[in-house]
Amino acid sequence: MTRFLLVAGAWLGAWAWDEVAAELRTAGHEAHPLTLSGLAGKQGVPAGQQTHVQDIVDEVERSGLRDVVLVGHSYAGVPAGQAAERIGDRLRRVVFVDAAVPVDGESFLSGWPSEDVRRSIDEHDGHWPPPTADDYAGQGLTDEQIARVVGGATPHPGPSLTEPAVLRRPPGELPATYVKCLLDGEEPPPAAAEPLKSGKWELVTMDTGHWPMFSRPRELARILHEAADGR
Repeated sequence: MTRFLLVAGAWLGAWAWDEVAAELRTAGHEAHPLTLSGLAGKQGVPAGQQTHVQDIVDEVERSGLRDVVLVGHSYAGVPAGQAAERIGDRLRRVVFVDAAVPVDGESFLSGWPSEDVRRSIDEHDGHWPPPTADDYAGQGLTDEQIARVVGGATPHPGPSLTEPAVLRRPPGELPATYVKCLLDGEEPPPAAAEPLKSGKWELVTMDTGHWPMFSRPRELARILHEAADGR
Protein backbone atom coordinates (compact mmCIF):
# COMPACT_ATOMS: atom_id res chain seq x y z
CA MET A 1 0.00 0.00 0.00
CA THR A 2 1.34 3.40 -1.04
CA ARG A 3 0.18 6.86 0.00
CA PHE A 4 -0.21 9.25 -2.92
CA LEU A 5 -0.67 13.01 -2.57
CA LEU A 6 -2.05 14.29 -5.88
CA VAL A 7 -1.79 17.96 -6.89
CA ALA A 8 -3.26 19.16 -10.19
CA GLY A 9 -2.02 22.04 -12.30
CA ALA A 10 -3.34 25.49 -13.12
CA TRP A 11 -7.11 26.09 -12.93
CA LEU A 12 -7.81 22.65 -11.42
CA GLY A 13 -8.64 21.27 -7.98
CA ALA A 14 -8.74 17.91 -6.22
CA TRP A 15 -11.72 16.93 -8.39
CA ALA A 16 -9.40 16.52 -11.39
CA TRP A 17 -7.99 13.34 -9.82
CA ASP A 18 -11.33 11.57 -9.24
CA GLU A 19 -10.74 8.77 -11.76
CA VAL A 20 -7.05 8.30 -10.98
CA ALA A 21 -7.75 8.28 -7.24
CA ALA A 22 -10.46 5.66 -7.72
CA GLU A 23 -8.04 3.45 -9.68
CA LEU A 24 -5.36 3.80 -7.00
CA ARG A 25 -7.79 2.98 -4.20
CA THR A 26 -9.12 -0.04 -6.04
CA ALA A 27 -5.51 -1.27 -6.21
CA GLY A 28 -5.25 -0.93 -2.43
CA HIS A 29 -3.46 2.41 -2.15
CA GLU A 30 -4.29 5.62 -0.32
CA ALA A 31 -5.02 8.61 -2.57
CA HIS A 32 -5.12 12.15 -1.21
CA PRO A 33 -6.10 14.68 -3.92
CA LEU A 34 -5.41 18.26 -2.83
CA THR A 35 -6.98 21.56 -3.87
CA LEU A 36 -4.50 24.43 -3.67
CA SER A 37 -5.47 27.77 -2.15
CA GLY A 38 -7.37 30.09 -4.47
CA LEU A 39 -8.69 27.30 -6.71
CA ALA A 40 -11.90 25.26 -7.01
CA GLY A 41 -13.55 25.09 -3.58
CA LYS A 42 -10.88 27.41 -2.14
CA GLN A 43 -11.57 30.32 -4.49
CA GLY A 44 -11.20 33.70 -2.86
CA VAL A 45 -8.28 32.62 -0.66
CA PRO A 46 -5.24 34.82 -1.44
CA ALA A 47 -2.43 32.64 -2.73
CA GLY A 48 1.12 32.94 -3.98
CA GLN A 49 3.54 30.21 -4.89
CA GLN A 50 4.81 29.78 -1.33
CA THR A 51 1.19 29.50 -0.16
CA HIS A 52 0.88 26.49 -2.45
CA VAL A 53 4.12 24.97 -1.17
CA GLN A 54 2.77 25.31 2.36
CA ASP A 55 -0.58 23.81 1.31
CA ILE A 56 1.25 20.64 0.33
CA VAL A 57 3.45 20.51 3.42
CA ASP A 58 0.42 21.12 5.66
CA GLU A 59 -1.54 18.31 4.00
CA VAL A 60 1.31 15.86 4.58
CA GLU A 61 1.40 16.83 8.24
CA ARG A 62 -2.38 17.05 8.72
CA SER A 63 -2.97 13.61 7.24
CA GLY A 64 0.06 12.10 8.97
CA LEU A 65 1.48 10.94 5.64
CA ARG A 66 4.75 9.05 5.60
CA ASP A 67 6.55 7.26 2.78
CA VAL A 68 4.43 9.48 0.51
CA VAL A 69 4.58 9.71 -3.27
CA LEU A 70 4.01 13.36 -4.14
CA VAL A 71 2.51 13.90 -7.59
CA GLY A 72 2.56 17.34 -9.23
CA HIS A 73 0.90 17.98 -12.58
CA SER A 74 1.80 20.92 -14.86
CA TYR A 75 2.11 24.12 -12.75
CA ALA A 76 1.93 22.05 -9.55
CA GLY A 77 5.36 20.62 -10.27
CA VAL A 78 6.81 23.93 -9.07
CA PRO A 79 5.31 23.91 -5.55
CA ALA A 80 5.52 20.10 -5.34
CA GLY A 81 9.24 20.13 -6.08
CA GLN A 82 9.80 22.66 -3.31
CA ALA A 83 7.54 20.88 -0.84
CA ALA A 84 9.31 17.58 -1.54
CA GLU A 85 12.55 18.74 0.01
CA ARG A 86 10.73 20.27 2.98
CA ILE A 87 8.92 17.10 3.99
CA GLY A 88 12.25 15.29 4.23
CA ASP A 89 12.09 11.66 5.29
CA ARG A 90 8.31 11.56 4.84
CA LEU A 91 8.91 11.48 1.08
CA ARG A 92 9.27 8.30 -0.96
CA ARG A 93 9.28 9.86 -4.43
CA VAL A 94 8.15 12.85 -6.48
CA VAL A 95 6.32 12.31 -9.76
CA PHE A 96 6.21 15.25 -12.17
CA VAL A 97 3.31 14.70 -14.60
CA ASP A 98 4.07 16.77 -17.72
CA ALA A 99 5.05 19.37 -15.18
CA ALA A 100 7.20 22.41 -14.68
CA VAL A 101 10.27 21.75 -12.53
CA PRO A 102 11.25 24.40 -9.97
CA VAL A 103 14.45 26.38 -10.40
CA ASP A 104 15.73 28.37 -7.44
CA GLY A 105 15.01 32.08 -7.93
CA GLU A 106 12.84 31.55 -11.02
CA SER A 107 9.07 31.66 -11.39
CA PHE A 108 6.71 29.36 -13.26
CA LEU A 109 6.63 31.93 -16.05
CA SER A 110 10.42 32.20 -16.32
CA GLY A 111 12.00 30.87 -19.49
CA TRP A 112 9.03 31.05 -21.85
CA PRO A 113 7.23 33.93 -23.61
CA SER A 114 4.83 35.07 -20.94
CA GLU A 115 3.86 38.64 -21.73
CA ASP A 116 0.38 37.57 -22.84
CA VAL A 117 -0.11 35.64 -19.59
CA ARG A 118 1.10 38.54 -17.46
CA ARG A 119 -1.16 40.94 -19.35
CA SER A 120 -4.10 38.58 -18.90
CA ILE A 121 -3.44 38.38 -15.15
CA ASP A 122 -3.40 42.18 -14.94
CA GLU A 123 -6.67 42.38 -16.88
CA HIS A 124 -8.46 39.79 -14.74
CA ASP A 125 -7.99 41.07 -11.19
CA GLY A 126 -4.75 39.20 -10.60
CA HIS A 127 -5.93 35.84 -11.95
CA TRP A 128 -5.08 33.76 -15.03
CA PRO A 129 -8.41 32.86 -16.69
CA PRO A 130 -8.97 29.23 -17.70
CA PRO A 131 -8.58 28.15 -21.33
CA THR A 132 -11.56 27.75 -23.64
CA ALA A 133 -12.62 24.42 -25.10
CA ASP A 134 -10.68 25.12 -28.30
CA ASP A 135 -7.42 25.29 -26.32
CA TYR A 136 -7.71 21.61 -25.42
CA ALA A 137 -7.80 20.42 -29.04
CA GLY A 138 -5.13 17.93 -30.05
CA GLN A 139 -4.54 16.71 -26.49
CA GLY A 140 -6.21 13.32 -26.72
CA LEU A 141 -9.38 14.41 -24.95
CA THR A 142 -12.93 13.54 -25.97
CA ASP A 143 -15.56 16.28 -26.25
CA GLU A 144 -17.06 15.01 -23.01
CA GLN A 145 -13.70 15.18 -21.23
CA ILE A 146 -13.05 18.70 -22.53
CA ALA A 147 -16.48 19.79 -21.31
CA ARG A 148 -15.68 18.39 -17.88
CA VAL A 149 -12.36 20.22 -17.65
CA VAL A 150 -13.79 23.51 -18.90
CA GLY A 151 -16.79 23.21 -16.60
CA GLY A 152 -14.68 22.64 -13.50
CA ALA A 153 -11.80 25.03 -14.15
CA THR A 154 -11.46 28.22 -12.10
CA PRO A 155 -9.20 31.27 -12.49
CA HIS A 156 -5.67 30.66 -11.24
CA PRO A 157 -4.09 33.09 -8.72
CA GLY A 158 -1.51 35.14 -10.59
CA PRO A 159 1.09 35.58 -7.80
CA SER A 160 1.69 31.82 -7.74
CA LEU A 161 2.87 32.07 -11.34
CA THR A 162 5.15 35.07 -10.91
CA GLU A 163 6.79 34.48 -7.52
CA PRO A 164 10.23 32.79 -7.53
CA ALA A 165 10.87 29.27 -6.31
CA VAL A 166 13.00 28.77 -3.19
CA LEU A 167 15.15 25.62 -3.15
CA ARG A 168 17.86 24.51 -0.74
CA ARG A 169 19.31 21.91 -3.11
CA PRO A 170 19.03 20.93 -6.77
CA PRO A 171 15.91 18.94 -7.73
CA GLY A 172 18.18 16.24 -9.16
CA GLU A 173 18.96 15.14 -5.60
CA LEU A 174 15.34 14.06 -5.08
CA PRO A 175 14.14 10.58 -6.06
CA ALA A 176 11.78 11.39 -8.92
CA THR A 177 9.94 10.24 -12.02
CA TYR A 178 9.16 12.58 -14.91
CA VAL A 179 6.10 11.61 -16.96
CA LYS A 180 6.21 13.23 -20.42
CA CYS A 181 2.95 13.40 -22.35
CA LEU A 182 3.99 13.25 -25.99
CA LEU A 183 1.04 15.05 -27.57
CA ASP A 184 2.20 18.14 -25.67
CA GLY A 185 5.75 17.90 -27.02
CA GLU A 186 8.34 15.14 -27.02
CA GLU A 187 10.92 16.67 -24.69
CA PRO A 188 10.67 17.48 -20.97
CA PRO A 189 11.26 21.14 -20.06
CA PRO A 190 14.88 22.38 -19.94
CA ALA A 191 14.77 22.46 -16.12
CA ALA A 192 14.34 18.67 -16.13
CA ALA A 193 17.33 17.97 -18.38
CA GLU A 194 20.06 17.93 -15.73
CA PRO A 195 18.00 16.12 -13.06
CA LEU A 196 17.23 13.38 -15.59
CA LYS A 197 20.98 12.79 -15.86
CA SER A 198 21.40 12.53 -12.09
CA GLY A 199 20.68 8.83 -11.76
CA LYS A 200 17.88 9.53 -9.26
CA TRP A 201 15.29 10.47 -11.89
CA GLU A 202 13.57 8.25 -14.43
CA LEU A 203 11.69 9.28 -17.57
CA VAL A 204 8.37 7.71 -18.54
CA THR A 205 6.33 8.67 -21.61
CA MET A 206 2.60 8.57 -22.29
CA ASP A 207 1.09 8.76 -25.76
CA THR A 208 -1.50 11.31 -24.75
CA GLY A 209 -1.86 15.02 -24.05
CA HIS A 210 -1.20 17.37 -21.18
CA TRP A 211 -4.15 16.26 -19.04
CA PRO A 212 -3.67 12.47 -18.67
CA MET A 213 -5.79 12.32 -15.50
CA PHE A 214 -8.74 12.87 -17.85
CA SER A 215 -7.56 11.25 -21.09
CA ARG A 216 -5.77 8.17 -19.66
CA PRO A 217 -6.61 7.84 -15.93
CA ARG A 218 -6.10 4.07 -15.72
CA GLU A 219 -2.73 4.22 -17.48
CA LEU A 220 -1.61 7.13 -15.33
CA ALA A 221 -2.61 5.28 -12.14
CA ARG A 222 -0.53 2.30 -13.30
CA ILE A 223 2.47 4.54 -13.98
CA LEU A 224 2.15 6.12 -10.53
CA HIS A 225 2.03 2.68 -8.92
CA GLU A 226 5.14 1.59 -10.83
CA ALA A 227 6.95 4.84 -10.02
CA ALA A 228 6.28 4.28 -6.33
CA ASP A 229 8.00 0.91 -6.60
CA GLY A 230 10.93 2.43 -8.50
CA ARG A 231 10.00 0.60 -11.71
